[in-house]
Amino acid sequence: MQDDAWSPPPVLLTVDLVILTLREGRLHVLVVERGEAPFRGMPALPGGFLNHDREEILDAAHRELNEETALASSWVHLEQLAVYGESNRDPRGRVVSVAHLAIAPGLPDPVAGTDATDASWIPAEAVLSGEVELAFDHRRIATDGIEHARTKLEFSSLATAFCAEEFTIAELQQVYEAVWGTALDTRNFYRKVQAAKGFIIPVGTDRRTTGGRPARLYRAGPKTVLFPPLIQPAPSATEENPNGEEE
Repeated sequence: MQDDAWSPPPVLLTVDLVILTLREGRLHVLVVERGEAPFRGMPALPGGFLNHDREEILDAAHRELNEETALASSWVHLEQLAVYGESNRDPRGRVVSVAHLAIAPGLPDPVAGTDATDASWIPAEAVLSGEVELAFDHRRIATDGIEHARTKLEFSSLATAFCAEEFTIAELQQVYEAVWGTALDTRNFYRKVQAAKGFIIPVGTDRRTTGGRPARLYRAGPKTVLFPPLIQPAPSATEENPNGEEE
């Protein structure tokens, strides 16, 4: 029998945020430039340690969100994404991250937080492709967040979180195209959206002029689960093999 009393290992806890929005019709993710070691000067996802040992994790996520976007949480869709706790993910020691996904329409230019020297929106594709290298394991976290959003668009009303309070079906289609990274047939999309009862509901008789033609306005409906779902189209052979070469 071991005589030494057991003591818990030192583990630090952080929250990291995958913040997504649409800018100029493209999906973007927020990154900050780290102002402190480790990885000083490298882009990373916004986030940080708990303020104190009694701060709730969700409260910490809301706090970091407010610091990085200057938006109240009521404007933003925020949900827990996953927990990342590999022993070697942070050179400072054992650090566990509770990552969150945050989505809102038309987020403004960001302001760097307390431990960052700069903050900016970058296209999601630049993160997914590795064109922009992120500190720690943040590329994996960002990729997981983007893929989670892509999948959730199929079965839930998450797409409306990218839209203003009132929107047109064309604007909703732009969300799906930007997040999925593929063009959609307009008539087919309209039919599928209308078939998903309770997904969106018309706003009276108000209409918005788009491209010279008035378009009906909608808002998010009461249903959060889509039935039937809007399934993401499979990539075409050209997209899978852009050089046109045979496998």
